[in-house]
Amino acid sequence: MNTRSPAPLRALSAPVVRTEHRTVHGYRRVFRTAGDGDQVLLLVHGIGDNSDTWSELLPRLAERYTVVAPDLLGHGRSDKPRADYSIAAYANGMRDLMDVLGIDRATLVGHSLGGGVAMQFAYQYPDRVERIVLVSTGGVTRGVNPILRLISIPPVGHALTALQLPRADIALAGLGRALGGLRGYPLFHDTDDLVRVLSSFSGPTARAAFLRTLRAVVDWRGQVVTMLDRCYLTADIPTQIVWGDHDLVIPVRHAYLAHAAMPGSHLEIFCGAGHFPHHDDPERFLAVAEQFLRTPAAEYDPARRRQLLDEGVHTADLTGPVATRAAVIDAIAADERSAT
Repeated sequence: MNTRSPAPLRALSAPVVRTEHRTVHGYRRVFRTAGDGDQVLLLVHGIGDNSDTWSELLPRLAERYTVVAPDLLGHGRSDKPRADYSIAAYANGMRDLMDVLGIDRATLVGHSLGGGVAMQFAYQYPDRVERIVLVSTGGVTRGVNPILRLISIPPVGHALTALQLPRADIALAGLGRALGGLRGYPLFHDTDDLVRVLSSFSGPTARAAFLRTLRAVVDWRGQVVTMLDRCYLTADIPTQIVWGDHDLVIPVRHAYLAHAAMPGSHLEIFCGAGHFPHHDDPERFLAVAEQFLRTPAAEYDPARRRQLLDEGVHTADLTGPVATRAAVIDAIAADERSAT
């Protein structure tokens, strides 16, 4: 008699994650997708990363939603041409992918650079956005890790060619193991993820695409793109901000500043988490995301957008711990001073 216990129903019915590709404007765009829910989630990774960053979350989210996680152009398994790697170009790429897949509207979940892409997408295509989730997002104000500022300088950036030397991958893996034991210290908290990202730069086209992307958003003084001057336009778009208080790539003070400048936004700080809070505590991230996703989707109103544009940032309601527009301006100025 067969006495084996049956596999859990959850395991049997887990959504299948598929890796697919489409050719858009002559370039191969790879993406992972799963689920068939009515709501669509577009998961956008950070600089130098790829859709693998969502591996643990994607099948869980796909139980309720249709999930699409692209490898941005120049990243992962997508093509890496000599092309435009600006935030606006990436936003256009997300629109094109949605068009090709027949997706009219989506909730955008963006990590780091992907958060900047999500905000830019909402600015360019507000009628196609239902909600925004910003995870340790770039593009708030100048502050960023000094190492990224150094790499943005052409002579220093060339040092990445060392990653193509023989056995560089073995040395990098060894460094990751050596530093992995120090994860309890904030300075080394994100070692595993940063080593994983660096390991993807072994090819010359991948390095070139990374440097073009980095230099489009960062120079020696810090981040060169800010969303603060247009945050008021998200007044009618539900927005969730998630950040780790040990983030050494983009300081957690950016979370409070973004929350203050985005009317009605929700803020969750993950204590003890670094730049990848969705990796540090995926269960909590899922709980926060799923509760937020119950928020009614934004309804695009052209007349309302014209009104917001006409009235401008000075009439935006502020939320969170920064209570006045003057305080926001002071906080930006302080961050600019700290970045120089």
